[in-house]
Amino acid sequence: MEDVFLPIMICGMLFIGMPWLILHYSTKWKQAPKITDEDERLLDELHLLARRLEDRLQTVERIVAADNPDFRPARPPQDDDYDFDRRN
Repeated sequence: MEDVFLPIMICGMLFIGMPWLILHYSTKWKQAPKITDEDERLLDELHLLARRLEDRLQTVERIVAADNPDFRPARPPQDDDYDFDRRN
């Protein structure tokens, strides 16, 4: 009985189980929401805005540090050679 049952189970898993599993998840991946061009543009604009705000904050910290020698920024200084047009 075991000599017949084991090959049937292996064939069932190989020819029914595996294709079903692969097709199931491939359809799930196709149904998953994707980022649209409008969403990508919005993210790029938000990223640029965040970089500009960070630059402004660094400028304010430099001005305050020039007026008050005991002032220490809350975070380490960043590189000033960041390219705003760079895409992630």
